Amino acid sequence: MARGIVGSILVALAFALAAPALAQNDKMAPIAIPAQPGAIELGTGPLPGATVPESWHSQYGSVFARNVTVATLTPFLPDPAKATGAAVIVAPGGGFMTLSMQNEGWDVAKALAAKGVAAFVLKYRLRQTPAGLDEFGQSLAAMFANIAKAPRPSAAPNVDMTASLAPQIADARAAFALVRSRAAEWHVDPDRIGMVGFSAGAGLTMATTLAGQDAKPAFIGIIYGSLAPVTVPADAPPLFVALAADDPLFGNGGYGLIDSWRTAKRPVEFHLFEQGGHGFGMYQKPTTSTGWFDAYTRWLAMHGMLSKAK
Repeated sequence: MARGIVGSILVALAFALAAPALAQNDKMAPIAIPAQPGAIELGTGPLPGATVPESWHSQYGSVFARNVTVATLTPFLPDPAKATGAAVIVAPGGGFMTLSMQNEGWDVAKALAAKGVAAFVLKYRLRQTPAGLDEFGQSLAAMFANIAKAPRPSAAPNVDMTASLAPQIADARAAFALVRSRAAEWHVDPDRIGMVGFSAGAGLTMATTLAGQDAKPAFIGIIYGSLAPVTVPADAPPLFVALAADDPLFGNGGYGLIDSWRTAKRPVEFHLFEQGGHGFGMYQKPTTSTGWFDAYTRWLAMHGMLSKAK
């Protein structure tokens, strides 16, 4: 599963960066590293062997981070009077080579906080890529050409994916540990912390769940991530899935993940939108995929996450 899921996520990134998902601002341009007030280092250490420093760029009217070598967590807290006690770790996507920090991170977290849910954007460590954007684009093109020609592997045991994403899973586990350690300060119920991820972040969300160690998300969201079948833990959390049928990567890959959850008799909700492509996130597009967040928050409400625990 590791090679299949991670390789597929890299293909998705190539699609997202090679084809203009939006009509404007589709060219990558370097920007200064933005201020990230409130960002907390997670203590998982620098990425082993990293030599290229963190950098940021703009694209599609949004901002992205690359070559993240030190993981951080940024809290977006609701008004204490509105806080429900529920919390969500938000994992942006980007093929483990970049992070869509605005569209799939900050904007999601702000929207959750407005609903009374404490949100925490996870800037996890990434695979190293060339420092220059031109060289980065060339490496993407070469990677895409190679992966597109390669056969897609069938699913392998969950442990394979866990090993492949070890640094990123360590970052996610540290994020859960940090939120629980400061739960009282942040008005969070330590038993009501979930995780939502986008594309590669969805893969990390699933890998963190399947790792079965101390993270133990109370609920998870997989937004345009792989729907490959998995071995479902007996205590698997409620699962929310959103995908566009015209997603160039995952739209025609079957629904094994949904079947896995249903076979295990664990709660699952699946939204398949007719259109939306890959990477729609919080972009306001003229497709019904834009409604995924409203559906997600209704699902959270159904599970009692938008109400204060009694």
